[in-house]
Amino acid sequence: MKTYLVLPLLLLLTSNVPGQNKTREQQVREDREQVTSDGFWLYNDLPAAFAQAEKTKKPILVGLRCIPCHECVKLDDHLVDTHPVIRPLLEQFVCVRVVSTNGLDLSLFQYDTDQSFAMFMLNADRTIYGRFGTRSHRTEWFGDVSLKGLALALQGALDLHKSYPSNKALLAGKTGEPLEFSSPEKYPTLRDKFTDRLNYQGEVAKSCIHCHQIGDARRDFYRQQKKPIPEKLLHPYPHPKSIGLILDPDQMATVKSVAPDSPAAAAGFRNGDAIELLNGQPLLSIADVQWVLNDIDPAGTSVKAVVNRDGREQNMTLPLPAGWRQADDIAWRVSSWGLRRMTTGGLKLETLSDEDRKQLNIGSHSMALRAEHVGQYGKHAVAKRAGFQKGDVIVAYDGQTDLMTPGALLAYGARHTKPRQKIRVTLLRDGKRVTKQLTMQD
Repeated sequence: MKTYLVLPLLLLLTSNVPGQNKTREQQVREDREQVTSDGFWLYNDLPAAFAQAEKTKKPILVGLRCIPCHECVKLDDHLVDTHPVIRPLLEQFVCVRVVSTNGLDLSLFQYDTDQSFAMFMLNADRTIYGRFGTRSHRTEWFGDVSLKGLALALQGALDLHKSYPSNKALLAGKTGEPLEFSSPEKYPTLRDKFTDRLNYQGEVAKSCIHCHQIGDARRDFYRQQKKPIPEKLLHPYPHPKSIGLILDPDQMATVKSVAPDSPAAAAGFRNGDAIELLNGQPLLSIADVQWVLNDIDPAGTSVKAVVNRDGREQNMTLPLPAGWRQADDIAWRVSSWGLRRMTTGGLKLETLSDEDRKQLNIGSHSMALRAEHVGQYGKHAVAKRAGFQKGDVIVAYDGQTDLMTPGALLAYGARHTKPRQKIRVTLLRDGKRVTKQLTMQD
């Protein structure tokens, strides 16, 4: 219920929860009953939230979270319900919990679909104040979000709401251009499997369109048309650390450290800089920084920033060279599962350690990606059927020998190969070089 807002923040606080062995279906239905009986959060009813916000003149807080999130059931509801800072802030919003993306308006709710949850703070007229929810690792959230950061983001949204509509033009960039389809269930790979709502009369858990399925459906849409997947879709919502900015999760957008020889260092960012505006947009969280970066031209450009340094505002220019998005590793993302189907026939790859390179006599600047897992079923078993084995070390892929990370190989394959195309893959096995053909998938 309320605690879903901070699910990444409290995972380790509790570990043994009664009822953990309940079926997914039971968890979904009990979750709905608990939230609706509590009455604080509207449950999966965005129209009601907009109507209530229009009537009360409160801002809206939307929490997107797939159902049921097994991590969420480990949380102690009491910690958030009685939090002395967060609870009073929540009471100033119309709070609505959205538990599936069926029928979700994708012209308004655009976010990193590889997240387990996402939050929007917005006006009743659909103007977005900001986003919250960041992740840069499959299972670890520390360093990306915190309770303190959440509280500041909520307060920041309330401050923007108080100044509205005089600041409406400043917030225009927080809403994106329409996507390929207006809602998830209209994408071709989802169209025959889902409707625009959950099926509580049947198997409700199976009727849910999860967040990651939106990203998968978007990539499949381009792939099945034999078109390159856009770079923005392959490298979505770049994490600030990919450009050398390490931000403090306890703040809204404050620099904790700057990586040397990075775009952030070239711009002159310093530890302690509070980024107030990026590309003209006010920032409430690291997720807001990612939103701005996501909308930047992948070909290379620069973006303007305004920072508060020691109480004084400074204007800065952040250079983003061509290919800058590729510094953000995509291998941790849920979307890598679909990309592996398309481009490696189900191989899950890992980068060789320096010690392993030395044993195999492979230089540090040469491609060396080891198959740590070989898929066993369906299109994820294509590599297996082609003769690939666990432990094989790929040293060339489609003539490329500079794909140094699993993410780089996945991105190359998605942009430069087509379904049913056969490519040559060179690998090392038992000290010998072996060349095999791998069929690309849709």
